[in-house]
Amino acid sequence: MLRKQDKSVNIILIGCGPHARRVYIPAFEHIKNVKIALIIDLKDQETDIRESIKIGVETSFMFIDPFEGNLPRKLAYHLSEFIQNNQIDGVVIATEPLVHYVYAKWALENGFNVLMDKPITTRPDVVSNDENAKGILEDYKDLLEDYHRLQDIKETVFIINSHRRFHKGFQFVQEQIREVAALTNCPATFIQAYHSDGQWRLPNEIVTQNYHPYCSGYGKASHSGYHIFDTIYQFYKASINPEKIADQLDIFSSFVRPNGFIKQITEEDYKLVFGQKYNTVHRWTDEELSPVFASYGEMDVSSILTLKKEKEIVANFSINLVHNGFAGRTWITPGKDLYKGNGRIKHENYIIQQGPFQSIQIHAYQASDQHDTHGIEEDLGGKNHFDIYVFRNPLISNGQQQPQVYKVSDLVKDRSQEDANMITMEWVKFKVVEEFVDYLSGKKLKSEMTSLLDDHLFPVQIMSGTYRSNISKSVVSYAIEPDSILDKYPLKNYIF
Repeated sequence: MLRKQDKSVNIILIGCGPHARRVYIPAFEHIKNVKIALIIDLKDQETDIRESIKIGVETSFMFIDPFEGNLPRKLAYHLSEFIQNNQIDGVVIATEPLVHYVYAKWALENGFNVLMDKPITTRPDVVSNDENAKGILEDYKDLLEDYHRLQDIKETVFIINSHRRFHKGFQFVQEQIREVAALTNCPATFIQAYHSDGQWRLPNEIVTQNYHPYCSGYGKASHSGYHIFDTIYQFYKASINPEKIADQLDIFSSFVRPNGFIKQITEEDYKLVFGQKYNTVHRWTDEELSPVFASYGEMDVSSILTLKKEKEIVANFSINLVHNGFAGRTWITPGKDLYKGNGRIKHENYIIQQGPFQSIQIHAYQASDQHDTHGIEEDLGGKNHFDIYVFRNPLISNGQQQPQVYKVSDLVKDRSQEDANMITMEWVKFKVVEEFVDYLSGKKLKSEMTSLLDDHLFPVQIMSGTYRSNISKSVVSYAIEPDSILDKYPLKNYIF
C-alpha cells in the first residue's frame, strides 16, 4: 500500500538559475498539486528571477549574499522560522554545486525529502588540491551517513537528478545489456563514452562568466561530466552478477585547462577569425591571462577506468568529456541565456561491448543550437537525434538481421504532440521532478525511486578519482564495494 493519499505538496526551491527556470519551474507548473512555498537565490539575481518567472502570490522569496563554508547564521535563522510557520514536504537544491553539501546537510538535519542536481558535491580547487579532490568522496559518504540516520527516524527520499537514468533510450540499452548478460553470463568488457557540450567561450568570458565557471578551480567533470560517470556505472551495473563483479577500480586522467586552450587558439587566431571586431571584447592578452588561468578548472577531460578482479584486468572503460568542442557560435558577444542557445550544440556517443556476444552503440548529434522548435526532430542533427545500434552474435540473435536499429520514437509510442515539441532530455528532467512529487504525494513508494543517494558511490568514486589522478599524474585506485554496485533496483518502463 502507498503511505498516504494524493495530497498537496509544498516545496522549497534553493537556486533559481537558468536550469531551474527552464526545467524545475515549468515542471512544477505542470503538476497541479505542487506549490513552491519559497525560492532562495543570491541578491544579484533578484531582478532577473522576478522578471523571468511568474509565480503565484503564495510563493515567498529569500535573496541572500554569497557564502562559503557553513550556512550563515542569519540565513539559518530565517529558514528555521519559515519551516516552523509552513508545512514543507521537500527541498529542491539547484544551486552552484559548491554549496550543495551545506544545503543538503541542512535539509537532512530538518528531516526533509531532497531532490538535488548533479554533481552531488564539488569543492574549490579540486583541479589542483588533492585533499579537496578526496573531499568529493568524503562529502558523499558523510551525506549518506546522515541520510541513513534519518531513515532510522522516518522514511524520506534523497534523489539525485541524474536524468539519463529516466531516459527511455538509455533504459532500453540497459535492458539489452541485461538480457545478453542473462543469456551468456558475460559482463561489459569495454565501454567508450564521449560527451561534448558544444560551447565556445572566448578567453575574456572564461574570466567573467559565473555560470558553469572555471574560476573556482573546477570545470567539466563537475558540470555535465557527472552524468557520463553515472551512465557508465548504469551500463556496467546492468551487465554484472555477484560472481563476475570487479573488486578494484583504477583511474588515470588527463585535463586540458584554460592555459592549454589559449595555446590551441591564440589571440592572433581570434583576430584572424573575427577580424577587427575581436578588439571590442579583447580585454587581456594571452600573456596576462596565463597567471590568472593557472588555478582555473578543467575544460576537457580524458579518463581511463581499469576494472580488476583478483589483480587481473577484466575491463577498460574510457571517458572523454569536451567543453570546447564543435559549436555553432559565430558572434562576439554572448547571449543572455548561457544555458540554451548561444551556439551550444551537444554531441554524445557510447560503445558498449559484451565480449564476443554484443556491441551496442548510441549516437546523439545535434547540428543547431536552436531547440525551441516544433516536432520531434530525431534524424541526424535534429534536437532529439538519438540512434541505438545493437549488434548480436548469431548464437543469440534469433536469426534477426544485424544490426537492429532503434530511435526513441520506436521505444515510446504514445508521446503527445506537446511532448514531442520538447527536447527529449528536458522532458526526461520533468520526469525526475514528477517521480519526486509522486513520492511526496503518496503515488509511489521509495522502492520505486530511480536515483536514490545510496546508489551513487561508484560515479562519485570516478569523479573524485578523475581529479586526484590529474593532480598526481598517476593511477588512483579504489576498492569496489559489491553491495553498492549490484543491480538491486529493477528497471522501470517510464513513458514520457
